Amino acid sequence: MGNAERVFVGLGANLGDAQANLREALRRLDEALQTRVVAVSSFYRSAPVEAGGPDYVNAVAELRTQLTPQALLAQLQVIERHAGRERPYHHAPRTLDLDLLLFGERRVNSPGLVVPHPRLALRAFVLVPLAELAPQLRLTDGRNVVQALAALTGQRVDVIGR
Repeated sequence: MGNAERVFVGLGANLGDAQANLREALRRLDEALQTRVVAVSSFYRSAPVEAGGPDYVNAVAELRTQLTPQALLAQLQVIERHAGRERPYHHAPRTLDLDLLLFGERRVNSPGLVVPHPRLALRAFVLVPLAELAPQLRLTDGRNVVQALAALTGQRVDVIGR
């Protein structure tokens, strides 16, 4: 795919068969128009942040896409809805959560989308799998992923496989 952007998407689920939901989301992402999954981290278990409910299964996928950030977000939301995602309240447990973390070097600040993800550097459940794929990737604050992760403490993230 010529002129494809390097994109990172965070995946998470804590309802239903979370690992199966992530695998199905990855399959659908790879089949999305003008988008390919090029790498996937291991799956990790983490406690919910700023919420209750069961532990999450998390991963990060590296994509190449020719879509715009807004078009890719729309595709992510279609995949979430297909997995039965409901939004009864903020930080509710979910069958699938897909977050657009990074979109090349682009910065987007619109009502429905902020890229890079505003809480990316604060969440070990995102940085641990991201470090597996791109440890030297620079974040907006100038630190690389490994440096940002080293600054976080007290957030349990356990590898559970693929």
